[in-house]
Amino acid sequence: MDSQTDFASLKLAQPLLRAIADSGYSQPTPIQRQAIPHVLQGRDLLAAAQTGTGKTAGFTLPILHMLAAAGRASKPGRPRCLILTPTRELAAQVEDSVRTYGKYLPLRSMVMFGGVNINPQFTALRSPVDILVATPGRLLDHVGQRSVDLSGVEILVLDEADRMLDMGFIRDIRKVLALLPAKRQNLLFSATFSDEIRRLAGDLLHDPANVEVARRNAPAEIVEQSVHLVDRSKKRALLSHLIGSQRWTQVLVFTRTKHGANRLAEQLGRDGIEAMAIHGNKSQGARTRALGAFRDGSLPVLVATDIAARGLDIDQLPHVVNYELPNVPEDYVHRIGRTGRAGSPGSAITLVEPEERKLLTAVERLLGRAIPQVEIAGHTGWSGKPETEPEHPGEFRARTGQRPARSGGAPRNAGSGRPAGTGSGRNRGRGPAPARQDGRGDGHRGREFQPNRGARG
Repeated sequence: MDSQTDFASLKLAQPLLRAIADSGYSQPTPIQRQAIPHVLQGRDLLAAAQTGTGKTAGFTLPILHMLAAAGRASKPGRPRCLILTPTRELAAQVEDSVRTYGKYLPLRSMVMFGGVNINPQFTALRSPVDILVATPGRLLDHVGQRSVDLSGVEILVLDEADRMLDMGFIRDIRKVLALLPAKRQNLLFSATFSDEIRRLAGDLLHDPANVEVARRNAPAEIVEQSVHLVDRSKKRALLSHLIGSQRWTQVLVFTRTKHGANRLAEQLGRDGIEAMAIHGNKSQGARTRALGAFRDGSLPVLVATDIAARGLDIDQLPHVVNYELPNVPEDYVHRIGRTGRAGSPGSAITLVEPEERKLLTAVERLLGRAIPQVEIAGHTGWSGKPETEPEHPGEFRARTGQRPARSGGAPRNAGSGRPAGTGSGRNRGRGPAPARQDGRGDGHRGREFQPNRGARG
């Protein structure tokens, strides 16, 4: 398809084109150009696309078009389209996209996820709903309460399917699939195609169209990547130096653990740099406030764990810092994909201590090239032999009494079909039981529970 294809040529309904224009977009992204025609034709779709490629609009726009064109009235608690996502943040963002592009259409949407009070969701489900965006665990809670009826689902979307499998949602997904009508359209989006994803696609999709907009595990070419070799004891000072000397006003910093994220945010605060942490132990209200402040520029530094930041979509984010390298090299690609979006330049800086040499090698092997190393006088360089005990996930046991994180093996609740908190199961610290990303507990009320009734005024 021609690279200059505009949205009008994709034959989307006029109310959608109006909403797109309101949002300031004129040209579809590659994933949108390729995916939208297939979805409009009613085909099943298997799409490889990183977050930040415009994939959400790639499925929300044609879904809105088809549901509006069908003209069928929705019923209370009986959605016509179900979109499953792995995390609360991504669910909220997807539903916000539905509202943004569907504001001139008489369609209703709602979002449900755990970690918040379930009662407003019960109330919302008493009204008609066309599009339901949900995390798997909370959706099954509603199924158990008979507050949602999935027998009318015409379109199913699995968004970031690879992350849902990583988080242990495969059993929940299969339970949901068993409740859906056999005749439906299925759309599966994944950043990577593991063997497990391909098995799921084989079971789920019928004669799917295949769309791929980037090489497997390839980071955005526009992201400038660099490495600083630094002793563990000097990492925080180096990060503060980079933020201050280069006058960074918006930087997303990744740590491996919740404890590490909290500690780093506090240390940066003592250096005079305002920072907040987001992870699964934070209440949904606290996470929403931190993300809001970071997006509007009033919070310069957001420190996050991998899963808490999954699906995080911030326009023109200039800087990502890997304060600690992830144990899984593919997660490095997901991290740096937060920047360098929609043609905007971005930089990804990685601080590597001696104990992380093997992790760096694994990342470079995945990328197929070495990442340039940059020296900063007085801040970088390894002093000598590696220290004997890594500082992950927290301080040394002698200082805190905490047990070091497990460096391998399955999550403690492996095989339960539930995510292992917010960690990957490879490196989890101790502490209070985390609020699930998908969450089933009650807590702060979110903003997304009332059905979308079209234009928002």
